Amino acid sequence: MRSLTWTRGLAAAVLSIGFGGALAQDPSDTGEHPDWPRWCGKVYEAGYPSFEPGGHTVAPPSNDSTFLHVQFKARHSIYLSTESRASFVVNAVLSPWHGVAYENSTSDGVNEDPFTDLVFSINLVDSDVPLVESRISINETGKEFGFDLSKLEPRMTPYDVVLFGASVYGDRNVTVKSEVVYLPDNPSGSATKIDNLHGGLLFKNPDTEGEFVPFLPYGYYGLYNGSNDTAAADDFVKDYKGKGLNAIISLAGFADTNVVYDSMDKQGLRYMFDLRGSYKNLTETETRVNTIKNRTELFAYWTADEPDGQQVAFDKTPAAQSLIHTLDPYHPVAITLNCRDYYFGPYSAGGDILMQDPYPIGINSTFSKWGTACNATLGDCGCDNCDGVVQDVSTRLDALTTYEEWLGRWPLPKFHNPQVFHGEDYWFRDPTAGEARTMNALAFNRGATGIFGWTWPGSRTLFDVHSQMASVVANQPVRNFFLGAKPSPLAVEGFEIVDAAYWVKGDRMLVSVVNGGYDDIKGQMSIALPASASEIESVAFGDLAWRLEGGLLVVDGLPAMSTSLVILSIASN
Repeated sequence: MRSLTWTRGLAAAVLSIGFGGALAQDPSDTGEHPDWPRWCGKVYEAGYPSFEPGGHTVAPPSNDSTFLHVQFKARHSIYLSTESRASFVVNAVLSPWHGVAYENSTSDGVNEDPFTDLVFSINLVDSDVPLVESRISINETGKEFGFDLSKLEPRMTPYDVVLFGASVYGDRNVTVKSEVVYLPDNPSGSATKIDNLHGGLLFKNPDTEGEFVPFLPYGYYGLYNGSNDTAAADDFVKDYKGKGLNAIISLAGFADTNVVYDSMDKQGLRYMFDLRGSYKNLTETETRVNTIKNRTELFAYWTADEPDGQQVAFDKTPAAQSLIHTLDPYHPVAITLNCRDYYFGPYSAGGDILMQDPYPIGINSTFSKWGTACNATLGDCGCDNCDGVVQDVSTRLDALTTYEEWLGRWPLPKFHNPQVFHGEDYWFRDPTAGEARTMNALAFNRGATGIFGWTWPGSRTLFDVHSQMASVVANQPVRNFFLGAKPSPLAVEGFEIVDAAYWVKGDRMLVSVVNGGYDDIKGQMSIALPASASEIESVAFGDLAWRLEGGLLVVDGLPAMSTSLVILSIASN
């Protein structure tokens, strides 16, 4: 559920994201009772009975069986003709739900051995040309296999590829399909890769000299006033990015030819282009994409804003995504989901990047302004099925990851949309600076690779908080950990309120420690590290005096709502 305060000055056509009861219902709305005022499938006004909204994502039945679930995907979502090498990432995991039946034996009728390796080839479907011939251990994930792009010709449509796998004796087989995108270069424009191994982005344009560079976007949904005055546009962009923010989602209530896009291109402010007011109209979407697609700072498109909350027909976002991929395969498509658990599968199907926006601060999580209770079958309290605590952010991201596992999907990159506002009788105060930093850190600990606050202009205090955090996490060395590895959880014994995670890249480790409570932790606190560290290189974020003692990471006290990012050198064996 979004705040409506940003709508002042926007065209009426953009007013598509408000509260379900205030807008006319689309006849193709999903769920039960589409003629009632609903959000996330649940009725929220008084005078209506509660009902089961449906749309829950649940674990498939397992029947105590074991399956071999083989998946593969190009390491990067796109490759360009300026590149000579590419790779596939292959998973061969044992699953209780997905894949082909697995037994730990393989035989040629004479010999029998354990089924411990999958021998495979990855071939072009059209020509049967092999790109990769290798093997992977059973239950191994994230293994990368390179190939030569000279076997492909650059083109604007994907290549279909197929993995043929078998046990060493050939009596057990698996076939899986995927695709690889190999495009002509666009030297005067921009291009964005999704890293399908670690979930981050890489970006290139003329300013990067045509080389793809790691990109952790950190910014706001930004509302420009629409002026066509170049000086006004230049000032808006200069003020916005002056303290550390490196990206914006351009809330467009003005022409797509507005000079603010020239200002962003000129000053190097990368932007996600707003299509939420037009993505249901493919003709309008085509016109707008063709207008913007060759700009130098464009890094993605944003189509649906909370389609699950609004119960939008399932086919709208995939149709827009497919069209955009055809018109502009150089840039991914993002969507924003709002609900905790309402048809996640269909609603997430239309995005290459998944943004989520639980806004838990200052809410009444049990009773709404509409005069109803809030629970799993009734009500809207501004944050769907939330508890009104910072941990709602990590709980939501954990849930989305679990849903992807249950659905057998390759995980999408996740961006977090932090709350930077109050109002509308849902949110009675802004987050504090500590809460803002803590919610972002909890998102990073769950693998988030982008941050966009809703919305700017807004609180200057929170703007400065996020700008300062962006100046650290969106740049080296922290950025390279967040984008170059996946986080793993760290247990902190005796302190359940403390959330910790670590990333390992080469011979260095980043540890993130978050006190998500409203009370200081007094006295010494220690964390057992997953690898022996030789020294603390730096405390990249937070002002605490961390130290190493006997293989433990130690600090004397942990303030309430505090975040620390500590970089360590891993000891050589």
